[in-house]
Amino acid sequence: MTAHAISIYEDFPLTCQTCPARHDGICAEIDDDELLRIGRIKRYQKWGAGETIAIEGGSLPFVGSVVKGSACLTRSLSDGRVQMVGMLLPSDFVGKPGYKTASYEITAISNVTFCTFDTVSFKKFLGSSSGVSSRLLDMTLNDLDNARSWMLLLGRKTAREKVAHFLSLLFQRVRPRLSPLRCTLPLTRDTIATYLGLSLETVSRQVTALRRDGLIRLENNGRTMLCDDLSALRLAAGETTLD
Repeated sequence: MTAHAISIYEDFPLTCQTCPARHDGICAEIDDDELLRIGRIKRYQKWGAGETIAIEGGSLPFVGSVVKGSACLTRSLSDGRVQMVGMLLPSDFVGKPGYKTASYEITAISNVTFCTFDTVSFKKFLGSSSGVSSRLLDMTLNDLDNARSWMLLLGRKTAREKVAHFLSLLFQRVRPRLSPLRCTLPLTRDTIATYLGLSLETVSRQVTALRRDGLIRLENNGRTMLCDDLSALRLAAGETTLD
């Protein structure tokens, strides 16, 4: 596992105050004093696209949140097959306080920066911070709900619903400051196909159909997607409850 400590995040200093994931991650519910305390035990680490961050069953000596970029979680079967079981996007948390073994292989999809903490130090901090403890519990419960939804998606949804569901999840992660919603795909269509259990051709056909139906628009050779009506896209994904 290789990583690079960084002090500069693109063109501005990366600090707790300037962190892009500050208001969506584990620090979302803490005050300035706690932010200063957690800042003393953090360390920024960076991996390049395609680099392995952790090996399934191997050492994971930190917990932390994605600041920028994306990574994927995969599990291996006894016959060598590999299944992608999740994605890590900005503000997502990885690792278990008190444990130093990775449950999944973690691979950088793009250049990715994590805000990391030594597992022992973080566990100790949790004992003195009700804000981080509460936020981490909420995020864990949300992950459980997402896992249950993913079981439904893989088992029962149509190809159109699977692709629409995946895209709606990405758009829901965009902070809705502007309309239309805009996101850059963190995965290639081939990787999306693997993630959804579909063929590349099927994913391409469904993206074309969603665009034809006015549910999405494409820019930048299809890597950037725009959505004018997220509710309509979620309905196309088979979601009956829109909160």
